[in-house]
This record gives sequence, structure tokens and C-alpha cells, in this order.
Amino acid sequence: MRRSGFSRRAQYSAFTGYVVAAIGALIGAVLLALSLWRPASFNGARSAAQDVVLPAGEAGAEVRDTGTNIFETISAYYRAGSRNAELRREVDLARVRLAEADAIEQENIRLKGLLDLRESDVVPITTARLVGSTGTSTRRFAYLAAGRDKNVVPGMPVRSPRGVLGRVVEAGSNISRVLLLTDSESVLPVRRATDEVVAFAEGRGDGTLRIRLINLGINPLKVGDVFVTSGAGGLYQPNTAVAVATKITPDGADARVIADPAGTNFVSVLPIWEPEILERQTLSIEEQLGE
Repeated sequence: MRRSGFSRRAQYSAFTGYVVAAIGALIGAVLLALSLWRPASFNGARSAAQDVVLPAGEAGAEVRDTGTNIFETISAYYRAGSRNAELRREVDLARVRLAEADAIEQENIRLKGLLDLRESDVVPITTARLVGSTGTSTRRFAYLAAGRDKNVVPGMPVRSPRGVLGRVVEAGSNISRVLLLTDSESVLPVRRATDEVVAFAEGRGDGTLRIRLINLGINPLKVGDVFVTSGAGGLYQPNTAVAVATKITPDGADARVIADPAGTNFVSVLPIWEPEILERQTLSIEEQLGE
């Protein structure tokens, strides 16, 4: 009796599948037994199989290598970016350190300048702070936080680490008034630093100086010439910086002072260079007035 809903063709297909499966299992069992009994029998087959799959393996390996290289490249790019950022930070830090070193160097120069005041041949009377000046007045004075309490007397030269500022004109108990070189009443004997061209540095009352040559004729001065104290008159020690020529005039030059009071905090009060010369000059003037 035929089963309803189940065709003979389906029955044959199922039977054939069972037969093929049985034959495959039998062949597999035989091959397994043979591989265990004589393993070398399959070397050729394995080699042939490897030859067949070799191109696919090489392609896969190349893909893996390419992928690895891509990932390494990307990783190296990010590492390089990180390293560059680190190097930039180091460069910025180095610039900061360099700026600090420059500032320290400038501070050392300033301190060495003050130290040179103490180590010069002339021993300072005292070193004190400038506490004020009349920069906007027609008269040019500065005020020094030292007076008779520090043995300061009128006539003593005042200088900064850069050069001459002026001289004391009044000395109180603990404060002194300094006549600056730029005052219209200030006259200072000077010479050009490179030779013996002598002149007078006269204050103009506007923060600058007028250099007037003593020997008139052909003006040998040039812009940039540096003038120092000549020592004439016995008041200032010779060879101390005074001014730099900025403009040539028929009888000399206009100049700017080297020691700017506005940029000076501490100054040194020096003894009069040759007091005996001043005494002789004072006696000579008094005798002339007496006659």
C-alpha cells in the first residue's frame, strides 16, 4: 500500500544519500587506517594540496601584511604627531628658559656694574637709591636717599653703573639733591673716548646735552662718538662714560646721556676726584673778586 504524500522519487533520493554517506564513511575509515599504518603514503597528496592552496595563502598573507603595515603606518603617524607635539613643548620650554637666562644675564650685568663701582680705584662714599627726579621741570634735579648721615657733602659726583649722572648740590640730614647733567646749569669737561678731542658737555634742560668743542675749526666729531669725563677741574674721575653724539652741529654735537636717571635705581656717591684743585680754584676766584 502506497504512503500518501510521499513519492517514489523521494524514496530513491533518500536511499541514494544513505548509500553515498556509507561509502564516504567507509572510504574515510580506510584512509584513516592507512594514514595511521603508513603516514608517508599521503605526502604527495599533501604536497599537491599545499600547492593548490599556496596562492590563496600567499594572497591572505599579503593582505595581512598590508593590513599590518597600514596599522603600523597609522600608529607611527600618531606616534610622530605625539612626538612632534612633545618636541614643540620642549622648544617652547627651551625658549622660556632662554628668555629667563637672558634676563638673568642682564641682571648679572647690572649687578656687576654696581660691583664695579665698589671695586674701582675710587672707593664710593655710599651707595643709595634715587627716590625722585624733576623729569618734567625745566630744571633737572634728582633726589638721593642719603645725606650727611652717610658723609655726603655738596660737590660730590654721582654715577650709576652706566656712567655719570651729576653732582650733589645740597645735602640734608638723610636726603640730598643732585644736579643732573642735563640741567641747563650743568657744565662738565669731557673728551672723546677714542682720542684727546676735548669739549664741554652742557645740559640743555630737555634731557639731552650739547657738546661744545674747545678748539674751534674743522669739526672732527661723528654721530655715535662716545664722550667720557676728562678729569679737568678736579671734580669727576676721568674716563667715566657721559654721552653719545646723536647729531653734529657747527661747534660740536647734540648728545644723549648714557646714564639715564629714569632707568636708574641705585647710584654711587663718589668723593671729589682732586679736592685740592677745587680749593685752589676757589681761592683764585675769591682773590680775583677781592681785587
